[in-house]
Amino acid sequence: MGLILWLIVGGVIGWIASMIMRTDAQQGIFLNIIVGIVGAFIGGLILSGGSINNQPLTLTSFLVSLLGAIILLAIVNLVRRGSVR
Repeated sequence: MGLILWLIVGGVIGWIASMIMRTDAQQGIFLNIIVGIVGAFIGGLILSGGSINNQPLTLTSFLVSLLGAIILLAIVNLVRRGSVR
């Protein structure tokens, strides 16, 4: 059940982060899932408030994961284009 939760919540987090960073047209569902899961890991490392990777799904862990996904997309945009957007 944990893997299915990662895929669903990671996809939602990646999709919301891509909408905020305006990169939604450039990535599909697979990249949204990857961004959500990796972003959750980054958010958990930076804020150490827990993420969907190691905590039960709560509003705090969702927001930490979303923040990590936004940071990840900002770094990718910075490397690709030279600007965060």
